[in-house]
Amino acid sequence: MKKTLYILLIIFGASVRVFSQETLLSPLNNPAHKNLIKSETSEMTWFMLKDSLIVEIGNVQTKIQKEKERLYIITTVNMKQSPNEWIDSTIVETLNFKPIYHSSFNQQRDMVLKFGKKITGYYFDKQTETKTQISEVADKPFFDSNFYPQLIRFLPLKDTYSSTISIFDYNPSSVIGIITATIKNTEQTTISFNGKKRQVWKVETTDDISNNAAISTYYIDTSTRKVLI
Repeated sequence: MKKTLYILLIIFGASVRVFSQETLLSPLNNPAHKNLIKSETSEMTWFMLKDSLIVEIGNVQTKIQKEKERLYIITTVNMKQSPNEWIDSTIVETLNFKPIYHSSFNQQRDMVLKFGKKITGYYFDKQTETKTQISEVADKPFFDSNFYPQLIRFLPLKDTYSSTISIFDYNPSSVIGIITATIKNTEQTTISFNGKKRQVWKVETTDDISNNAAISTYYIDTSTRKVLI
């Protein structure tokens, strides 16, 4: 009886692991509503919660250009405490959002990633003037970490919706490789935006980049799926 129980537990444990891997969102498991994607330019204000106070820290402009085979996303961040812009460019396949290219330039560092059989590129630390060549191998599918905030907009959002997303991030001071981002909770609510009441999805997320310590909250218009805040 003990041997039988032991075998059953092993089989059950293996099944749970396989099931967990299959439920990770990735280009191979992508339930996004593709019909919601269109060329557009949007702008939102970036806030931080500090000691129960909401503090505005910057402005984010996102330009999306949709083509038949590729989706181009350019994000420009203007921080209140910095005179310099932070510009991120991302290219993914239109069909399944498989990453193709990512670059990020700001006053601290420059980074370029090209996605293929290998992930190649460079990371230039402007503080130490150190340039690191990047060559990484990924053993499972993933989204670009810079793209997943856009991915969230197009998912089949509903009350209590949650999911885990496979992403790749390169950060020498934190993590390098395939990690996860988590949609912790989703709820429909009403906010006041530019003097008008708007129905939104309030989506709370976290990720391994912050060791799941930081919570990012997105307020997404239920009809346009634009990120308002």
